[in-house]
Amino acid sequence: MSTGDAAAAEDAALRVAMQQALDEARRATGHGDVPVGAVVLLDGRVVASRHNERELTGDPTAHAELLALRDAAAVAGGWRLTEATLVATLEPCPMCAGAALAARVGRVVFGAADPKAGACGSLYNLCADPRLNHEMPVTPDVLADECGELLATFFADRRPG
Repeated sequence: MSTGDAAAAEDAALRVAMQQALDEARRATGHGDVPVGAVVLLDGRVVASRHNERELTGDPTAHAELLALRDAAAVAGGWRLTEATLVATLEPCPMCAGAALAARVGRVVFGAADPKAGACGSLYNLCADPRLNHEMPVTPDVLADECGELLATFFADRRPG
């Protein structure tokens, strides 16, 4: 397989994973949560898939990424997820980026950037801070328009007027 073919195959695989994260995000609206979804890939397959559950559970830490990382660690049999890829519909916040760092995630992929709270390049860049004990590559903008539209629609439907 040529380098171009390999890159195209990887791009296609990330789009499929992001589509799964988007499907998960849509489930969050059923209980009033912000539609963010996350999946964790190990060896190219989804081992965890979650959506925001803060409103559902009353837990301020019940972000899609944290829940997916917990599930992935259970599948992997340990907290070190060095071979994992975290795929999220929205750029992870400081808490979620911090959890990915703590889990030693191998890579972060996200859809829509979050200029107000993004910690993977927009507002902060915890993933590439040499002062921390782990750095991980970030792939932004995978299906960004679709991810952003889902969020924009959710918030537009809740605004008065």
